[in-house]
Amino acid sequence: GLSYETALDSHHWRIITSAFSHISILHLVFNMSALWSLGIIEKLGDIGLGVEYYLHYSLLLVVLSGLLVLGIYRVLIQKFKLDYFRRVTAVGYSCVVFGWMTILSAKQPSSKLELFGFLSLPISFAPFESLIFTSIIVPQASFIGHLSGIIVGYSIAWGLIHGMNNYWAVSMFGWIVLVFVYSLKKSGTYDFNFLVIESVTDPSLPSVRF
Repeated sequence: GLSYETALDSHHWRIITSAFSHISILHLVFNMSALWSLGIIEKLGDIGLGVEYYLHYSLLLVVLSGLLVLGIYRVLIQKFKLDYFRRVTAVGYSCVVFGWMTILSAKQPSSKLELFGFLSLPISFAPFESLIFTSIIVPQASFIGHLSGIIVGYSIAWGLIHGMNNYWAVSMFGWIVLVFVYSLKKSGTYDFNFLVIESVTDPSLPSVRF
């Protein structure tokens, strides 16, 4: 999972892997059920969505919502002195699911979100209804992670974050792979023998402190 403490230990790879880890079968079933229902996005190319849009912005949602979670943790720890959030761990694909709920609610407010095959929610209210619903049925689920997905989702839907295309998606994926491998090596999680991380400081030069 992703926590502020592990991020300080250079476990930046967890921003990616935490999105694909789940705390329980119920948590996984909820996310997969919601994601299946959100598959309608792939068929809405006529309103600017579609398969490419879905793939591009899913990648963006994973990264940005993870970074936002860490940013919120930092504010809670540094500004509000809530050290409890140093060890709070966020896991699950919910950040992406909530992001897509939010985007669809803004782009296609007449849609319905089907959960578990019997629960139908108006998509316009689904992000916040699901936020409350998951907090009740899966108390261990990360409220901040879900909220981060909603915030990033609105940023995409309202055009504050835009311009993703094949070029930027491939470039971003390449950088993600590089940072992923680098953080695995630096944190000591996995030893890539062919990679050596050299210090950027020269011990022969005098150090300057401020």
